[in-house]
Amino acid sequence: MAQKNLLPLILLGLLRDSKKTGYELKKDFDTEIGEFWSVKHSQIYLELKRLTELGEINAVTGFFGSKVEKTYYEITKFGKERFSKWQCSFQNELAVNKDEFVLKLYFIKDKSDERLGQLLKNQYELHLEKLLHLRQRMKDVFSTIDKDNNYGHYLILNHAIKREEEYTQWLDDSLKYISVGEEKNKREYID
Repeated sequence: MAQKNLLPLILLGLLRDSKKTGYELKKDFDTEIGEFWSVKHSQIYLELKRLTELGEINAVTGFFGSKVEKTYYEITKFGKERFSKWQCSFQNELAVNKDEFVLKLYFIKDKSDERLGQLLKNQYELHLEKLLHLRQRMKDVFSTIDKDNNYGHYLILNHAIKREEEYTQWLDDSLKYISVGEEKNKREYID
């Protein structure tokens, strides 16, 4: 099944509360949205052009308090209607998870495979780093922002933390399991 292009809807959502420049939209992807959605800088501008052509956003270029010319994008009535309609729709299937690490694990047949420990350690370090980052984001964001007025954002961040906690625990357990197997093999070899 073809994957839906959700970028226009994400951009409409980001513009729903205030007008923004392309740079500000990219910053939103680098900080908040990047925790669960990635996009290339060039894709943002292509989509902004399409949304402008569709009449779902307006682009206003000018000098806004500085000597640098900027283009601000703001959502239109049509954009708000499209975003609202999408927000009220439901998915009838789960998203496909494409994970290269999991794919590599699938093809390892033996727990004594020398690549297994390194694969697991590498992922453990990456996920632990991500977990620490997410916990810090929670402190940073919700020490200044009321979570009840940004509850969706809070839920997403909390979900990401729980996901990384579970993932790092699974990796840690897996590393311990193969370590036990390695120790057992060493003892059998010595005996």
